[in-house]
Amino acid sequence: MLKRLNIYFKEMYPIIPRLILGFIVFGEIYFIVLLNNGVTDFSISLAELIGGFTVFSFLCWLRIADDFKDYELDCRLFSHRPLPSGRVTKKDLAIFITSLIAVTVVLNYVFLNNFMFFLFLYIYGTLMSLWFFQKKKIQKSLPLALVTHNPVQMILNIYIISFTCIKYGLSALTLTNFLAMMTLYFPALIWEISRKIRAPKDETEYVTYSKLFGYKKPVKFVLVLTLVDILTNILLVYRLSWISVVALLINVAWMTWKFVEFIGNPTKFKLVEKVEKYTYIQETIMLLTVAGYIITQRIGVKMI
Repeated sequence: MLKRLNIYFKEMYPIIPRLILGFIVFGEIYFIVLLNNGVTDFSISLAELIGGFTVFSFLCWLRIADDFKDYELDCRLFSHRPLPSGRVTKKDLAIFITSLIAVTVVLNYVFLNNFMFFLFLYIYGTLMSLWFFQKKKIQKSLPLALVTHNPVQMILNIYIISFTCIKYGLSALTLTNFLAMMTLYFPALIWEISRKIRAPKDETEYVTYSKLFGYKKPVKFVLVLTLVDILTNILLVYRLSWISVVALLINVAWMTWKFVEFIGNPTKFKLVEKVEKYTYIQETIMLLTVAGYIITQRIGVKMI
């Protein structure tokens, strides 16, 4: 079983990179909330590490749940993947994810201060895995699937924000927390739509937004989302570093041009690859902003 699981995770959910991503997501929102509330005297404990692990664990569960949900479709369109090809079995994945969820539940109950928010996150994830008991309706409608499933990233962000606010006694209902909730929701939404936008010649049986609406309208919609997303980022970092604001504007200007290029010639490149590059740069800027501000506060130097 371990060999089969290794095949699955190597191809579908590389453990080390995704674990690092879990810590990055948790840390970015955690420190953004603290720094925008003027908290520079903080303490990192086991709870923060468990929080980062929980992000990894939850996203891993969603990945496996998606493979279970889409098994019949994947057998037809993506038969090379580990589960449809039989290189890993449903039983293997069920045993693994049950064990992972059990460990995550115990760690959160024992060490974290926001167990009710944790339960809400996992209840929503469970409803997603069951298609909210409306499989026939949701599975056939790509927009309906987006509306019901994508908000889970927002709920994951709330889980992190709730822990931070409870630990440091911060007010929960603030503009800063609202922006922090949205700052990693928009990239997930933009990526989810962009990966289902293709040039007309690349369309297959697989349902995409470009197949439903033509490729230009979804690209324009994602462009608007990208501009709104960058605004939330700027509002969160402008008090921390103006250099970061400039860097964010340069990055979004580049991405805007790529959207325009794709509209003009959708065969030139895969849109999702440019979106992924843009997102990596964007999140790197946010992380460097947080790290730079913390360091300068420690040594008493004001950031530009």
